[in-house]
Amino acid sequence: MNIAVQKTLSLLILLVIGFLLRGKLGDPAQQKGLKTLILTVALPAIIFVALLKAEVQPDLLMLPILAIGFNVVLYFILKYTLPFFGIEKDSSTFRTYLLLFPSLAPGLSCFPFLIEYLGDDALAWGALADIGNKIFVLIIAYLIAMRWYFKINTELKTGNGDKLKSLLISLINEPINIVIVLALVLLSLDIHLTDLPTSISTAITTLSNLMTPLVLIFIGIAVIFNWKQIRKIAGLLMVRAGLTFVLSGLVLLFAPQLSFAAIMVLVVFPQSAISFWPFAHMASITAMEQKQENKRQKTFDMELAVNILAVSMPFATVIMLTVFSFGELFTSSSTLFTVGFGLMALGIIKPVLSWFNIIEYKPSFEKEGN
Repeated sequence: MNIAVQKTLSLLILLVIGFLLRGKLGDPAQQKGLKTLILTVALPAIIFVALLKAEVQPDLLMLPILAIGFNVVLYFILKYTLPFFGIEKDSSTFRTYLLLFPSLAPGLSCFPFLIEYLGDDALAWGALADIGNKIFVLIIAYLIAMRWYFKINTELKTGNGDKLKSLLISLINEPINIVIVLALVLLSLDIHLTDLPTSISTAITTLSNLMTPLVLIFIGIAVIFNWKQIRKIAGLLMVRAGLTFVLSGLVLLFAPQLSFAAIMVLVVFPQSAISFWPFAHMASITAMEQKQENKRQKTFDMELAVNILAVSMPFATVIMLTVFSFGELFTSSSTLFTVGFGLMALGIIKPVLSWFNIIEYKPSFEKEGN
């Protein structure tokens, strides 16, 4: 059996184990605790190990710029294409999709596959790229959300410096970012993992080994098989994935000399699940709106946001497993274009048919008055 297929099957077994544990760990507080363990212990440890093992070249510092460029490009593409799906511009549904869809959560969706299929160097590249994505989801997405909030609530002051300051502090204090900075400082001093005391390097390496099983078990526990929600959201997720494959294919056209591992990172990193950070911004704004006495249009549709996050993670997992299972096939720009346009075609079937009055198409969770 193909090695990639064997590895995929082993990862699927971990997903099944997680699914079977849903009864034991079904409490939201327990799931939150598991996610906290992943993001504050296992993921920082594995990124730290990967960076200190890797040979980080100066040109790799372009990766954060490429990642934030992807976020911005996808944002503007979606801004002008979402109305095609019958989502009214400037509605709460429109703003919810537009803030969530360009964001990435590689820690819970991409990084476990990078380390299992490609090794430490690929994970180090992904961690560096995530710096740019973090700037988008923590700062730029917040500024966009607040601009929409003040546009609707015109009687409020247009400044919120304390909230922005707290977000900047959270960016600095996040464990993942701390270990990235620490690892880069050590590398600049020519200190690698083998140069650390054995007790420290062994402890960190042991913690890093928790990453893949914990993430896949978490996905198995958290996945929601609500087929009605999946049908409504899956179309736009297919369009998002298709656009991402096409963008990766365009980049590959201008860099055909990339190694297999680099191409895989280029393909799968942008396919990461949707980030929880924009959702946190939405929740903060919704909480402020709930304190106001006047009834007015809501900035975001929180019910829709929750369901997008619930469907996004298993969707991204299927994409990752498919890409790595077929490996070499996805190193070709022509394959990426074919798959990308194919996914977009599947995603736009309903709105296209609705144009010809073949079916009635209702956008996901669109509500009257939004």
